[in-house]
Amino acid sequence: MINFRLLRHLILFLVVAEEKHFGRAAKRLGMSQPPLSEQIQTLEHALKVKLFDRSRRSVQLTPAGAALVPVISKLAEQMERVEFAAREVAAGRHGLLVIGSIQSAMGDPLPMVIKNTQKLLPEFTISVIEVDSGDVAQALENGDIDVAFSRLNGALGPLISSKALIHDQLVVAVPSDHHLSEKKAISLTDLVNEDFVMCPRSITPTYFDAIMAACKKNNFSPRIVHEARSVSAQISLVGCAQGVALVPRNVSIPKGVITKPLKEKVNVVTLSISWNPARETEAVRNVIKTASTLLKTKVQD
Repeated sequence: MINFRLLRHLILFLVVAEEKHFGRAAKRLGMSQPPLSEQIQTLEHALKVKLFDRSRRSVQLTPAGAALVPVISKLAEQMERVEFAAREVAAGRHGLLVIGSIQSAMGDPLPMVIKNTQKLLPEFTISVIEVDSGDVAQALENGDIDVAFSRLNGALGPLISSKALIHDQLVVAVPSDHHLSEKKAISLTDLVNEDFVMCPRSITPTYFDAIMAACKKNNFSPRIVHEARSVSAQISLVGCAQGVALVPRNVSIPKGVITKPLKEKVNVVTLSISWNPARETEAVRNVIKTASTLLKTKVQD
């Protein structure tokens, strides 16, 4: 049986942990400070651990309290999803489909995928959350999302399946006044002494590995000076003269940046769809089918 009193105490703890002040936390919760302090003490007694070190001026998490924050944050997110799903059912909708997506896919093709899926599943509420490619597998395993659009390729371990939707060739993005900007095409060996702007491997591992493998094949490791969380951010940093970047050919290029063909052919997955077969539902199958049909496993040649 769910202990609703314990759940409430955990949420109170999370607010105090975020505010690091009982007075501010009480104001945010719409209650007075003494009962809040009392309930936190009750929680500490129930858990048999000290959660906060208190002083007149500040409240600091103990190591035990800090260890609980991510777990309780996750629980709070799940509770919000349960409440949302319950409201949707009460409103006559009978399903919730959560799509995780990298930022670049939200402009295209995700809107069309959602539009077509909604036609097939009018009784479903479709929710979209932004994810990094490197977090997709765990989010699918945990059930935080039902299906994902990212830059991952191939099976992501034994529990997750993935299908490539779009491939593209890499090109070199350089500032418009860069010394390589006059070349018709740029070789990887031309970039040996250049500063690179790249997405961290934790965000897009297969994309990162493809670039590293291509550089290694040409006997050098890129000097990664700046990291960016998206291709658009990479290009923006290139425009600020912070380095060069290897980016998909079919991306929007702002003023101050130009792209040049890469002599070596480096093909990368720029969009894939991933799902957890153990959680595969009719709604998930519809998204996979819709995305595959719309994009027709498109390869940018």
